[in-house]
Amino acid sequence: MATARLDIRLDEEIKAKAEKASALLGLKSLTEYVVRLMDEDATHVIEAHESMVVKDSVFDEFIAACDQAKAPNRALLEAAQFTDERGIK
Repeated sequence: MATARLDIRLDEEIKAKAEKASALLGLKSLTEYVVRLMDEDATHVIEAHESMVVKDSVFDEFIAACDQAKAPNRALLEAAQFTDERGIK
């Protein structure tokens, strides 16, 4: 169920292409097509910015450094508390 509205202006040629693509996919409306595209793209963008892939060797070095690390200092503990209090992930 829609709960928000988005008004946009676009070139007639782009609109016509989008309407054709929507019809070819068998979607009910241009709105359904645009919402689908926005949702898919937003998911990809968020995943790209919230995840990281590293080589096995880099990960192994990171784990080794973590294993050798000393207890966190006061500044680090305060920084962790600061982010927790504000819901920062």
